[in-house]
Amino acid sequence: MNISLQSKTVKPLKALILAGGFGTRLRPISCTRPKSLFPIVNKPLLQWTFERLAKNNITEAILAVNHQTEVYIKQHRIPKCELHIRYSRDPLRKPLGTGGPIKKAEKLISHDNPFLVLNGDIFADVNYTEVLNIHKEGKAVATIALHRAEDPSRYGVAELAEDNRIKRFIEKPARGTAPTNLINAGVYVLSPKILDYIPNGKTVSLEREIFPKLADKGTLYGYAFEGLWMDIGKPEEYLQLNKILLDSFTNKRKLRSRARTEVKNPVAFDKGVSIGEKSFIGPYAVLGRDIVVGNNVHIRDSVIFPGVTVGDSSSINGAIIGEGAIIGRGVKIEKGCIIGDYAKIKDNVSLAENISVCPAKEVSESALTPKCIY
Repeated sequence: MNISLQSKTVKPLKALILAGGFGTRLRPISCTRPKSLFPIVNKPLLQWTFERLAKNNITEAILAVNHQTEVYIKQHRIPKCELHIRYSRDPLRKPLGTGGPIKKAEKLISHDNPFLVLNGDIFADVNYTEVLNIHKEGKAVATIALHRAEDPSRYGVAELAEDNRIKRFIEKPARGTAPTNLINAGVYVLSPKILDYIPNGKTVSLEREIFPKLADKGTLYGYAFEGLWMDIGKPEEYLQLNKILLDSFTNKRKLRSRARTEVKNPVAFDKGVSIGEKSFIGPYAVLGRDIVVGNNVHIRDSVIFPGVTVGDSSSINGAIIGEGAIIGRGVKIEKGCIIGDYAKIKDNVSLAENISVCPAKEVSESALTPKCIY
């Protein structure tokens, strides 16, 4: 009896990762990479996901992507964590929503066992095995991981019964009208029967079209968890996730830096970071691989992607700096700024709060009001 139950628990499972989103709110950084490749404390979000899948007995990950995303992911050569990785590509110029990619990947998904579906832009510290157990106990068609949120109006909201059945599921209710603060955490266990609800070749929203139907039939279940959960869809949320994880550890990597540099934890440095004299780094600074920081530089509350150069006497506070960007001498970059990959900010330029600079753009004049510099 115990042996039989254990064999069911450890049965190999497949996971489908919805990684085809365009990340419009994270532009211009997302113009040159999908959200799933954004570094979280110098590790791509997708790698964090792979590692968690491997720890939860998932043997195969299917990436639902568009063509551009597939190219980016393959170029990054992310460690596969012993997972078998396959791709299911959405048709060109026709996003399929959250349900369509599941139907599109039908031939790759097991028709005998439940499978896992993950939103690719979510960091969720979920025990997938526990979600699966709730799913099996309820004989559900779909089981949703749920997390508590201060403002549930931005998400799908579930009203949960004592037996973990979801009585009602409402996608993005008007502010103040949500029946609970339990939101859809973007992690699902689905039975193959879900495929019967999704038409071929159509744009389908699981949240708006499928989950309410299943709730009415009593076959939609929920798993409420208390672990870390973050949606990195907005720049401030992306920075906040990095801060939360920085608080959980102190980076021990030795810096290739000159004397009289002050580093205030928590910070994280990747390989090849070089920092000049009299610079102040941190708290909450994440510096990627091969970054060169000059003398008398101040960096805090920011994420700086690999290959960036920061000139002498510059300051970066609360910003995201894209890969390969060149920040000149005496530059001042304020909170909420996003600098695209390979942009060049020339000497003595000041960028006020919430200014975005497109990739490869050269900026030679200061900008004092929020805008996007094309």
